[in-house]
Amino acid sequence: LGLVGMIDPPRPETIDAIKKCHNASLKPIMITGDHAETAFAVAKQLGIAVKKTQVITGEQLNKMSDNELLEKIHRYTVFARVSPDHKVRIVKAFQKLGKVVAMTGDGVNDAPSLKIADIGVGMGITGTDVTKDVADMIISDDNFATIIIAIEEGRKIYSNIQKTIQFLL
Repeated sequence: LGLVGMIDPPRPETIDAIKKCHNASLKPIMITGDHAETAFAVAKQLGIAVKKTQVITGEQLNKMSDNELLEKIHRYTVFARVSPDHKVRIVKAFQKLGKVVAMTGDGVNDAPSLKIADIGVGMGITGTDVTKDVADMIISDDNFATIIIAIEEGRKIYSNIQKTIQFLL
């Protein structure tokens, strides 16, 4: 008999990037096919979830109507054991609430939700060709922290454009 344990710890820069998200009024959400306990453990390490009540499974999503999901979706930061259909439903729910949704993914199962998200972000190294084709933006190093850096730069550019227009007017 034997026991083998494996862990793929989060990158340290991802934890810092999640903190930056919270400081920048961005709400990071984890959507995964992993088991709810595994997803919660990772989300807790990253600072995405604090309590198990912030986790919902695909099976629980199936039992909710669209209106019920709209009412309760703000409670959850981790969606576990989800299918591609669930991912699309989650993205659409946030969009119905007026949120701008960025979705990241690397597999064929992520393609539908990347396509309907306001900003689809594909992974350049591990991403499939299908994912890269539907993505609006491709992250060349597959690092979540790179997305946060891009948002920071984009906000600076937006601010500079605003200042230029104000100056010209």
